[in-house]
Amino acid sequence: MGGGGREGRSYRSRTQRKHFKQSRENVWKRPKPDPSSTDSTDNPAWQPFATQNPSFDEYYKEQGIVATEEWDRFIEVLRKPLPAAFRINSSSQFCSDLRSQLEDDFMKSLKAEVTEEGEVDAIRPLPWYPNNLAWHSSFSRMQLRKNQTLERFHEFLKLENEIGNITRQEAVSMVPPLFLDVQPDHFILDMCAAPGSKTFQLLEIIYQSTTPGVLPNGMVIANDLDVQRCNLLIHQTKRMCTANLIVTNHEAQHFPGCRKNKNFSSASDKGIETESNIGQLLFDRVLCDVPCSGDGTLRKAPDIWRKWNVGLGNGLHSLQVQIAMRGISLLKVGGRMVYSTCSMNPIENEAVVAEILRKCGGCVQLVDVSSELPQLVRRPGLKKWKARDKGVWLASYKDVPKFRRTGIVPSMFPSGRCHMDTTNDGDKHENGIDANSIGLQPVEDAFPSTDNLDEEVCDLPLELCMRLVPHDQNTGAFFIAVLQKVSPLPAGQETNISPQGNMPTRNDAPPNQIKEETDGLEVNMADGTDEKDPEGSSEGNSIDNEDGAPAEPDPLSSGKDDSVETEVPVNKETGGKRKLQMQGKWRGVDPVIFFKDETIINTIKTFYGIDDSFPLDGHLVSRNSETNHVKRIYYISKSVKDVLELNIQVGQQLKITSVGLKMFERQTSQGANAPCSFRISSEGLPVILPYITKQILYASPVDFKHLLQYKTIKFADFVDAEFREKASNLMMGCCVMVLSKGVKVSSEPIQVDASTIAIGCWKGRASLSVMVTALDCQELLERLLMRMDTEKDNSVQGNITETDEVHHMNDNSESEKPENATTSS
Repeated sequence: MGGGGREGRSYRSRTQRKHFKQSRENVWKRPKPDPSSTDSTDNPAWQPFATQNPSFDEYYKEQGIVATEEWDRFIEVLRKPLPAAFRINSSSQFCSDLRSQLEDDFMKSLKAEVTEEGEVDAIRPLPWYPNNLAWHSSFSRMQLRKNQTLERFHEFLKLENEIGNITRQEAVSMVPPLFLDVQPDHFILDMCAAPGSKTFQLLEIIYQSTTPGVLPNGMVIANDLDVQRCNLLIHQTKRMCTANLIVTNHEAQHFPGCRKNKNFSSASDKGIETESNIGQLLFDRVLCDVPCSGDGTLRKAPDIWRKWNVGLGNGLHSLQVQIAMRGISLLKVGGRMVYSTCSMNPIENEAVVAEILRKCGGCVQLVDVSSELPQLVRRPGLKKWKARDKGVWLASYKDVPKFRRTGIVPSMFPSGRCHMDTTNDGDKHENGIDANSIGLQPVEDAFPSTDNLDEEVCDLPLELCMRLVPHDQNTGAFFIAVLQKVSPLPAGQETNISPQGNMPTRNDAPPNQIKEETDGLEVNMADGTDEKDPEGSSEGNSIDNEDGAPAEPDPLSSGKDDSVETEVPVNKETGGKRKLQMQGKWRGVDPVIFFKDETIINTIKTFYGIDDSFPLDGHLVSRNSETNHVKRIYYISKSVKDVLELNIQVGQQLKITSVGLKMFERQTSQGANAPCSFRISSEGLPVILPYITKQILYASPVDFKHLLQYKTIKFADFVDAEFREKASNLMMGCCVMVLSKGVKVSSEPIQVDASTIAIGCWKGRASLSVMVTALDCQELLERLLMRMDTEKDNSVQGNITETDEVHHMNDNSESEKPENATTSS
């Protein structure tokens, strides 16, 4: 996944990291000129990034990434800005509406605006992505921002991205999850997940076959090393509104296995009742999108031209092997792992895959996916390549000088061959390391001789890997390998999962120490995939945050807002009371607590009439052990519940930064006199809606529209008399308003399905107020306009007059505003 060593910073000292963080320049933004300066030499015109690097050309020409006759076209496309791409959220209830709007509206209205040479359409669906859910634009992100003709389309992208109905993502970055063959009941690990566009995509896939109110049996664990990137990941996936996600903060190569061990005290001994039916955290699918040099993103991040050097890929190779091997060890037999990078370098790609296959000894195989996504243009993996170090080409490991063998390792070469000197002390590596201790074999036993060859050729089926290059389909570059675990790994390659679930480290601090020391540090290089925006924000958030910073993460996500606070003696120097945070095992992160206060749970169930078939017991969590201080209650799926229970049993090995779907939130300002002080959150409403039998209203389109427009309306101002009476008779507190599927309100409860539109409201003494954001209101109004317009076109002539008002639902004239209606939000 790009990021040039964000996992690898644990190998630097804390002092080095501190100095690096303080001195790091922002290479993604040009300094603003001084407006007061009139001297042209002090205020030069902005110059574009240089888009050439002789070392880059020499390296990739020699590696044969593309044929000689293609090189000029390859470089030409690589120097052009990357076209924007985005994906429709397949689990959104407006998925079909959005697709129709793109096909019937924007494709036609923008047709005259084509700017890219060779492009026929301004926007078009990606031919290889299923169901026309992914779209390519011929405009770069800068053109979308600056071109006034594209303003309506740009506003559409920003709004739908913020709501979560679409996700901005580089086209080639959408490919790896599609080759995982994800099913709704799979346990999935995204090892290097931030900022979350691929995680979001994986969640969409497991939700595709579900119905409203039914959660899939599968789940996704999204992991990232950096705390700040975890916050970005949480912000990105929060739009999915899912109860099937856990976000963790670990080094990928040391991700815990959570294997039950007798050395741990049982959870029941601590007074915690758990019923987890899994004994170790293993996964059906693993996405291993590792840190890489990121030169496949030159079109999006042109400053990489200036920074690029051979050492970037060489320095990440060993870490990439470690992460990939950890992913294989956490994979179930029969499971599938996708290894991917946004680098073109064979040292980071084919060399890593070849080393995985050698280490696993036939227990892992490359999968032939050439028949999958047939319209995706791909190229086979390389069978031969060279390493380059300090300006010298190296055909095999025997060419590496002894003083460079700590940085250039045998696995970088096609044969993976380590040349041994067996003349002294048995099997010894040339630098004196015992070969058996590092899992290597003498040359005579391990590999056929290649001493007479100028170049090594790998005898593994690396042609089954795939490389995507920019000039094939006007994209970025990417490398993908699909691996399947066909049998348990050899005893020596199971990565020695310790009771703490971590791989042993070599020349490092202990795993737990590493985890603490890496909290809160920044990445030291650009993340190269869809997750890096040249302006400093992720691509997934670039639309909604062009003029500001990313939104703050949810309090449960950060683990700090909802914590227990304890008063301590007065500080004599400051004169005030200091508050200490009650923390769990992990510094700065509160533990996940199963919420079991029966009084509050029963009050919620009674107030909303929640059907007993909806599982609440054991599926609610918070981050606060004191019930009176709990502000938010989160809902988790059965699969997440099992993982949390296992995590408790093994001593909280997982450092969880976010989990669950916010279902209930304490209403403090207006809810003092309400029978139930917890309201249903907007995120959790779609899941619980089919099971609510009380505090629910069915509104006509006219009244529904008015409430969305004016946010608060007095009961006397509602158009429908029956709705007015029912609303005024509800108990004070949170209620749910559902849009009736006709012009008039039905006297019978409607059947909830994927098309049902509902919002949370607050019933006061004399009025009803919406409890959704202004953006949600805007989106709903636009969607309703389109739906009602379609219904009007399909209706008989006799119904046209009756539905005419609905057709003009975006008319904000004062004459339509109900008397005494307020506009407060």
